[in-house]
Amino acid sequence: MIISSLYSKPTVSKGWGVFTKDAIPKNTIIEISPVIVMTAAEKKLLDKTSLYNYIFDWKDNKCCMAMGLIPIYNHASPSNCEYFQDYEENTIFIKTVCDIESETELTINYNGDWDNEKEVWFEVFD
Repeated sequence: MIISSLYSKPTVSKGWGVFTKDAIPKNTIIEISPVIVMTAAEKKLLDKTSLYNYIFDWKDNKCCMAMGLIPIYNHASPSNCEYFQDYEENTIFIKTVCDIESETELTINYNGDWDNEKEVWFEVFD
């Protein structure tokens, strides 16, 4: 499930990003996507590829590749959305943490919590 106002487009400095055509209220689930869960051994291989920046850690030292737009939400701290992993359903969902205006880029914090200020493993561009 992806709400109909979401779309992707290239950004000036961060590659692809996810945006909204319409305003979205706080606490709205905007996407629920299935994931492909991979083993710890596969994770070690993926960590050596360009997919490293698009996979999510999963339980039991595994990783997953999310479907839908989830792999291209850019990082921000604080972010305007947060992601949640559902290990029973093998899904990831994205929920807004504030009211979002139309034509705004939607972001997640790659460290997990939307307001986590820990540094990430790459240079952050605004």
